[in-house]
Amino acid sequence: MKNNISPTTEKDNRGLNKTRLEAFCDGVFAIAITLLILEVKIPKHADLILYGGLRPYLVQLWPDYFAYVFSFLVIGIWWSNHHYLSRLFTHTDHYFSMLTIGFLMSIAFLPFPTALLGDFISDTTHRSTAISFYIFGGLLLPSIFWNLMWRYGINKKRLIDKRLKESFIKGLTRMYFISLIFITSVLALSFFFPIVSFSIMIAVNLFFLKAPKKPEYANT
Repeated sequence: MKNNISPTTEKDNRGLNKTRLEAFCDGVFAIAITLLILEVKIPKHADLILYGGLRPYLVQLWPDYFAYVFSFLVIGIWWSNHHYLSRLFTHTDHYFSMLTIGFLMSIAFLPFPTALLGDFISDTTHRSTAISFYIFGGLLLPSIFWNLMWRYGINKKRLIDKRLKESFIKGLTRMYFISLIFITSVLALSFFFPIVSFSIMIAVNLFFLKAPKKPEYANT
């Protein structure tokens, strides 16, 4: 049977699929980043009596504020980089979409380790576990899926823009892999020096606030 789908139609369908995936991703990011604030609890009158008033209660919530701001920053960085990644790919396919679902699962999971971090970062008994769990669930898992997405997309250039320079692709591949190894190392460090490891992660995320490298295209 003759295939009646023209190259133009196929290209348009690819664009539509990519657009739908991006819209779905934006929705998950928006929900995850909104859920973070739900962990900052509004006090009841009984709480005010226990803490001696509204002001002392609000002050003692500083770990929750910190966890909220940091996780908001983390999700924002992941969202910005995902937007950057979508510029480098021309289309998607089923398997890439499934890998993206795994990545989004790790993003949607982030409010849980954020809540644990807010509750236990000032608790010397459980601080180490809370920080280690946050680094694992909030930073390492997304990084794992990110590397899988990237490597699948660039393999045989199945999804990536074929105009991109090979040196540019290899540079990003190296950077993403180094980031994965680095987060894994910081996770291991957190079992022994939780405050030091978390301080390193704060510094790293501040570093990633800078604009990513501009795509480099081969001369055509």
